[in-house]
Amino acid sequence: MTPIRRTGRRTAAVAALALAAAGCGIRGTSVPVDAGGAPSRVSCKAPASEPAPNPPGESRATIYLVCGSALAQVERAVSLPKSSATTEPPLPTARTLLKELQRQPSSEEDRAGFSTALPQDLKVTAPRADDPAQALRLSIRPDDLPSFALAQLVCTYGASPALGQKHGAVLGGPDDAAAHRYDCSADVLANPDIAENAGWGDTLPEEG
Repeated sequence: MTPIRRTGRRTAAVAALALAAAGCGIRGTSVPVDAGGAPSRVSCKAPASEPAPNPPGESRATIYLVCGSALAQVERAVSLPKSSATTEPPLPTARTLLKELQRQPSSEEDRAGFSTALPQDLKVTAPRADDPAQALRLSIRPDDLPSFALAQLVCTYGASPALGQKHGAVLGGPDDAAAHRYDCSADVLANPDIAENAGWGDTLPEEG
């Protein structure tokens, strides 16, 4: 009879533990819990590229948009203006890409969860006389932009062969502060809020 009494004690102990767990709000994972409506999910998957060739004068460009708490790339057909004698060759491309970032996502992009954080009043201009040749000046100081907006701009410019930035951008603001180099790293893509952390936007090395 001794084994039976031990079994009874174990059963009572298990029951006591179950009651204590219930009292602490612990629920078994094997039991479905109705906690309200499920959160909406987005795919963050860019719409499939059109198989048809681009119209004359248009080319494909990689644009970085916000999706969830990260950045993801989409491809768009853009018309890049030709450079003129009064405009630096990269500037028309930079302005076209900025307009693409300021444009609201298409219905397909919106359904996939894409959005943009770029201010509509942001403008980009050519570098100043004492700036590096690859620099671009913004009408708002880079560090004053929303972190997601700055990350979108840096990664989009860094993906453009015409700008020759290679995974980053050299940006300055409307003031006299020096232009800084911003890199589009995997950390920036996964966590655009890194733009608020000190150290992003390194001072360019002195040319000598």
